[in-house]
Amino acid sequence: MNFYGKPNNSLLQRNISKTPTAPRANMATGLFGSTAAANSTANPTQGELSKDVQVANGPDDSISNLSFSPASDHLAVSSWDNKVRIYSIDQNGQSSPAAMLEHQGPALDCCWAKDGTKIFSVGADKAGRMLDLAAGHTDPSKGQQVAVHDQPIRSCAMATVGGNQILCTGSWDKTVKYWDLRQSTPIGTLECKDRVYTLDVRDNMLVVGTADRWIHVVSLNNPGQAYKTIQSPLKWQTRVCTIFSPEANGYAIGSIEGRCAIQYVEEKDQANNFSFKCHRQNSTTERNTSNVYAVNAISFHPVHGTFSTAGADGTFHFWDKDAKHRLKGYPEVGGTISSTAFDRTGNIFAYAVSYDWSKGYQGSVQGAANKVMLHPVIGDECKPRPKGGKR
Repeated sequence: MNFYGKPNNSLLQRNISKTPTAPRANMATGLFGSTAAANSTANPTQGELSKDVQVANGPDDSISNLSFSPASDHLAVSSWDNKVRIYSIDQNGQSSPAAMLEHQGPALDCCWAKDGTKIFSVGADKAGRMLDLAAGHTDPSKGQQVAVHDQPIRSCAMATVGGNQILCTGSWDKTVKYWDLRQSTPIGTLECKDRVYTLDVRDNMLVVGTADRWIHVVSLNNPGQAYKTIQSPLKWQTRVCTIFSPEANGYAIGSIEGRCAIQYVEEKDQANNFSFKCHRQNSTTERNTSNVYAVNAISFHPVHGTFSTAGADGTFHFWDKDAKHRLKGYPEVGGTISSTAFDRTGNIFAYAVSYDWSKGYQGSVQGAANKVMLHPVIGDECKPRPKGGKR
């Protein structure tokens, strides 16, 4: 068996349509006021952050997830202050609040409908919620509960199952549930090995990462059971799993031990699996010792198929998995990076500088950085390494 066998006159409403709009061109002189040449440095593998722009009116507490609309220039930000904020983003990196969704506990994840007309979120209140932007709803009072679990819901993603748009929710109750928004009860449930920590959907694939390093790969042709279940090749707790893009034939795993694994689904491709160290720093006090940091976020570029990793060390990097090569690394940003996302064109890379709760309540420092930054992707920053030669 093979895996792949009503509008108003508000600014938000004008920008969100029933069908995806054409992506912006990567404007050489318009993207955050930069030029392609502005990004070149003496060290071609060292990136710079001077053009990065902070999103205005950011969250008041730790940021759990970032998600760009697949159809318009909007960014959703979920956070531990119980809110999901939606911002309008223009090509100069300027941002303005557009809508908000609210939970009764920390909002732990958010995602968009495929056409960008609705925003979904899940949280510690054990609920999944929806805001219908196409109906002109922009304030929290218009939010609707569309999902429920027995324990906090950690992750969510939209999928197409049987031609219908389905919300997938993964919970610490060890299940993934599938929700048809026309019904009040789930249309299906996937029993998982342990508590769900992360999930991702692309095309016909759902990948779920749980406690105890279990990974479930699910074909959405048969969403009630796992197509394949493995334990992560990484020896420490899974933080994130993200499916390859644009070809969904595998996924990347990030762990708390400063490692990333590239994993293909089919047996015929297993020879291409590999893992590598990242987000580590040499100790300044002890020789032959490295400080190891969690890989909190992995995002794939929607055009080039390259990807980013970001971690608790406060850095992010761009990688070419096919060439097994780091494209660029970036300086520390002044705090832990908890989440990242590319916009639909791949021209903007968003990253959240925010406490990741990896050290619990005791590790939370008052006054620590808590912001969303927008990085313009310029020139060859995310382009894959040319085959057959050096850059």
